[in-house]
Amino acid sequence: MSGVVSVLVAAVLWGTVGPAQIWAGSGAHPVSLGAARMLLGGLVLTVVMVRPAGLRTLLRPGLRRWVVASVLVTAAFQVCFLQAVERSGAALSTATTFGTVPVVSGLCGLVLSGERPSRRWGAATLCAVVGIGLLLLPGSEGRADVLGSGFGVASGAAYGVYIAATKELGARGGDLDAAAPVSVLGAGLLVSPSLLLAPEGLSTARGSALVLWLALGTTALGYLLFTRGVGGLSAATVGTLSLTEPLVATVLGVALLGERPGPIAVVGGVLLLGGLVAVSRPTRPRAAAREAREIRKTEEAQEARPEPAGP
Repeated sequence: MSGVVSVLVAAVLWGTVGPAQIWAGSGAHPVSLGAARMLLGGLVLTVVMVRPAGLRTLLRPGLRRWVVASVLVTAAFQVCFLQAVERSGAALSTATTFGTVPVVSGLCGLVLSGERPSRRWGAATLCAVVGIGLLLLPGSEGRADVLGSGFGVASGAAYGVYIAATKELGARGGDLDAAAPVSVLGAGLLVSPSLLLAPEGLSTARGSALVLWLALGTTALGYLLFTRGVGGLSAATVGTLSLTEPLVATVLGVALLGERPGPIAVVGGVLLLGGLVAVSRPTRPRAAAREAREIRKTEEAQEARPEPAGP
């Protein structure tokens, strides 16, 4: 139960990122804001979570490339998500981002581990494609910004790759308590030149308060709670609890920020979240056994198929 509460609170904190960015109205550039958030939050996480022994596991041969990959996609996620929020609002940008995650994580599982996509993954992919198409449908009042939706898809793709990289690190013996802070701090250092190029808005009272909340509340505390709680939970449970994040962003966007997406955009957002629900539901034993039998039949049929004749 403590694990459920920790992951749930982390999802609530993460759900406030987009609404807080809009509500603060600091005028800070999204890239600079993301850099400040990652640098401060990553530094706090490193002090609290990283130990020398855990850090050494990330330097082993075969793990370094996954550490580099996690740094790159963490930077891409932070920058693209904040750009999406600025252009499309908190509700639609969060729905686009997290509706894309299952699609990309499923593809990564197929490429890296040979995991066969399930029917649920197919349903989630269909929902994501149709949902994003509706968000971009021309002539609909309240539709999402085209570039903003593109940033949302990019941030969702980056997060999906981050999940795959984290799985690879864990499977190869890497310390995940050290991996998360290293990814966040490394991503902040990577994007830090933006602080010199576009520092406007960060030093104001609103900008400073926003950076402190995003860095300490949503990054440091959020990652700490998620890491402490996720260990004893199933992937399906974590996926279900993570639905709280887009839910919180949507409620805050509508209730506090006055966001009013048009009817077609609402349908698109619902489809995106519906796909996320589909892949997050716990699998029933009978359904899981039936899917396993179908996969075995397909594999046996492929093995029994005669080899094509040579030229």
